[in-house]
Amino acid sequence: MPDHSIGSIQGARLTRRDALRMAAAASIGLGAAGVLPAMAATAPLKGNLKHSVARWTFPQLSVAQLCQTVKGIGFAAIDLVGPEDWPTLKAHGVHSSMCNGAELGLTKGFAGREFHDQLVERYTRHIDLVADAGYRNLICFSGNRNGMDPQEGIANAEAGLKRILGHAEKRGVVLVMELLNSRVDHPDYLCDHSAWGVELCQRLGSPHFGLLYDIYHMQIMEGDIIATIGRHHAHFKHYHTAGVPGRHEIGDQQELQYPAICRAIRDTGFDGYLAQEFMPAAPDPIGSLREAIRLCDV
Repeated sequence: MPDHSIGSIQGARLTRRDALRMAAAASIGLGAAGVLPAMAATAPLKGNLKHSVARWTFPQLSVAQLCQTVKGIGFAAIDLVGPEDWPTLKAHGVHSSMCNGAELGLTKGFAGREFHDQLVERYTRHIDLVADAGYRNLICFSGNRNGMDPQEGIANAEAGLKRILGHAEKRGVVLVMELLNSRVDHPDYLCDHSAWGVELCQRLGSPHFGLLYDIYHMQIMEGDIIATIGRHHAHFKHYHTAGVPGRHEIGDQQELQYPAICRAIRDTGFDGYLAQEFMPAAPDPIGSLREAIRLCDV
């Protein structure tokens, strides 16, 4: 997807688009014929949280192979998939838990009034695509500060989003703005603290707008993850995971205690999706995903 990086495009940091371009060269033990390794027997998940995985983090697999992988692990949703791949998901009985494709990228978002007309056109069309496909969540971004005061940015975002929010409400689609860190991965991104995003939610006052609370990003920017979830969970429509530091596996080699975080999410009564968005660094990425689901299945 154009310029939709999850890491900065500067230096050697990996982006969503870069990850997908690595597909031809990457390998996770697929055979010469592209056959997935056999899945070991997995105990059924508890069902207290709905699990997903970001498509871009497994560039080695086709969408169909990733569908087979998640079904083999025991869940049935993939994040950040656009309309061109929805038929494949539907054929495998896998849900598109966070749709994308309407955005102009991470840097050109609703905080920039100069992008509003183009964003309104794209999002109006995409809201219909999402609704017609039977999906619900559609990602959006604040974009960069570009020198503006945060309060000016929030007023701009409010004005732009109000132009499409009524249509989203009518079609049953939820617009979800992602919280990203501006310290490591996305320099100058505006929606980089939960307080800014929560204020925007309060200004808009609609259940069809909320936040994607990315745990990795918010640990870098502000920490206090469990307390923040407790205070503001009503505005958090979706969650992403990754290990800190490094954005790799969420096991015991990084600083976040994901079982405790997931219990806090569970205890709020959250009924949306928790999506794994770490970049696998271990020799067996599918094993890493299986272990991440196990850790988060509280």
